[in-house]
Amino acid sequence: MQLPGRPIALQLPRKLAFGAHCLAGAAEWIGAVDPQAVLIVTAPQVRALCEPLTAALRAQGRAVGIWDELQGEPHVDDLARGLAAARDIRAGLIVGLGGGSVMDVAKLVASLLDGRQNIGEVFGIGNLRARATPLVCVPTTSGTGSEVSPIAIVQDSADGMKKGVISPHLVPDAAFVDPVLTIGMPPAVTASTGLDALTHCIEAYANRQAHPLVDTWALEGIRRIARSLPAAYASGADLNARSDVALGSMYGGMCLGPVNTAAVHALAYPLGGDFGVAHGTSNAVLLAHVLEFNLQAAPQRYADVARALGVADEGSAERMAAGGVEFIRQLNSRCGIPAHIAELGVPESAIDRMADSALTVQRLLAQNPRTVTLQDARDIYRRAF
Repeated sequence: MQLPGRPIALQLPRKLAFGAHCLAGAAEWIGAVDPQAVLIVTAPQVRALCEPLTAALRAQGRAVGIWDELQGEPHVDDLARGLAAARDIRAGLIVGLGGGSVMDVAKLVASLLDGRQNIGEVFGIGNLRARATPLVCVPTTSGTGSEVSPIAIVQDSADGMKKGVISPHLVPDAAFVDPVLTIGMPPAVTASTGLDALTHCIEAYANRQAHPLVDTWALEGIRRIARSLPAAYASGADLNARSDVALGSMYGGMCLGPVNTAAVHALAYPLGGDFGVAHGTSNAVLLAHVLEFNLQAAPQRYADVARALGVADEGSAERMAAGGVEFIRQLNSRCGIPAHIAELGVPESAIDRMADSALTVQRLLAQNPRTVTLQDARDIYRRAF
């Protein structure tokens, strides 16, 4: 019998709504907080999804501003513009309505709006001291789980590296996970974000900090994403498939605070930071290669992952685990994910530089089931090319 092990602390939104059309309840929740002005942080491609919430808030007599200048992976310069927009309307509450990048910026805008700290002071674990401004997150993709996590990632202009802010103060006060909002996601975005969520769940389960409480979320997230992502990718209007993947993504986000991810994410960061590869795609193209490297360190854990993926339960743990890796390769292929890094426009000459960069992300590498050396990182990248 597996015992609970180390103490664990969970921080989740005070209001967590899930299900088709649940966004309709957001205006009422915000009304109870009673801010005079609300800033909605979003992106151009999903701005139209803000209209019902904007109309409901204005009907309550509130000023509503929409800042939709975020394009692609978030940068500290984006954060500065978002903060300026919030201060211009004297926002008393921030809504992040969009994908993971939008929600991460919204979380940081709400946290830094009072001016007591700047972004350079809060990078790392536990450096954000407080958040005075109420925060609501509404995902329009099923990937990062940022709506329930204590993490925000932005690229730092000082060195070009992606950096994390990890703090319980980043957990939103309310989250509305409405799968209907994901119906308009293009297939490529559906695949990239869905495989990001799958990676969260797998890395949380096969992790030196794994915990039985979080294991339950991780395995259920793996089951739901594996069985429904191909259908969501093939038919974007399939609400059942969209709901399954959205719930799996939310479970993945719930794993991030108490356990977090490991080597896949650490090695994926340079692909996004240096070459602009979408975060989920970076994870997806590396996932099978990192798991192959890890199998010997945790065969039983990876056998459990394989069962959750839907691999037939037969043979040894090692055989099951290897079957799980092959399942992931096939899932990537079904969802249009490139099989090799070279297909993403990354030159092989960048391997040494990427390995150096990945090895700096020790907050994640320290949790990997198998220790990753600099040479190991280079070898994984080479196999992925």
